[in-house]
Amino acid sequence: MTTHTLETPEADIVYDVHGTGEGPPLLMVGQPMEAGGFSTLASYFPDRTVVTYDPRGLGRSVRKDGREDHVPATQAGDLHDVIQALGAGPVEVFGSSGGAVTALALVTAHPDDVSTLVAHEPPLVGVLPDAAAAERAGKAFRDVYQARGFGAGMAAFIAMTSWKGEFTDDYFALPAPDPAQFGMPSEDDGRRDDPLLTDRSLAVTAYELDVAALNAAPTRIVIAVGEESLDVMTGRAALAAAERLGQEATVFPSHHGGFLGGEFGYAGQPEAFARKLREVLEG
Repeated sequence: MTTHTLETPEADIVYDVHGTGEGPPLLMVGQPMEAGGFSTLASYFPDRTVVTYDPRGLGRSVRKDGREDHVPATQAGDLHDVIQALGAGPVEVFGSSGGAVTALALVTAHPDDVSTLVAHEPPLVGVLPDAAAAERAGKAFRDVYQARGFGAGMAAFIAMTSWKGEFTDDYFALPAPDPAQFGMPSEDDGRRDDPLLTDRSLAVTAYELDVAALNAAPTRIVIAVGEESLDVMTGRAALAAAERLGQEATVFPSHHGGFLGGEFGYAGQPEAFARKLREVLEG
């Protein structure tokens, strides 16, 4: 693996190149997850050149623009610059969660950059039939974070993203979950800068698909969903996004983090996931 820094006026974007395989590079994109979250998945593609990166303002990619928000169109511009620096486009892209949203924004703005995009569970609130309730649920966990800190905020986030079906009165009647229930600390560390639990990433979940641009792009777009996620928010969003694009979502093994090994203690089925991803890319 080699590590590179792409210096731009607004941010220094750090990306890693794994291997020197034949064919187009395979970019693995997360948000707010950084490059390290793809270490297990990348290991299952030793025959490919795999590129991972830290989004601006996260991990090693330092911002110089004075901003703290995470905007898909801005991050798509960074990815475009990375692809140009690689000099090997069009590339293939696997986008996870917010990274899937960034990748959809990339195809919208720079359709010739990407030959195939696999967008795994983009958390697009606006495509949900219960979008207003989902927005309310999102505000609720952010409010908990502001009031009580990381452990309580993350517990509320997990409860929200684990809820099956639409967000109903039954959901909003639930008491705030105990952080210990999810192995989270109960004490407040005083920080309020987590990108997942603040308004900093609100532009990700609020992103609106440009269906006409995506359908006009030469890119083959595959919306993917985990077999264990079909009833929860990210899975429902994937199913709805696929329908907007006139396709059926492709079912992958495991859950929202199905490609993970032991990176965050939230392991999925990475070998089976990688096998399915290879099958889809070759399809």
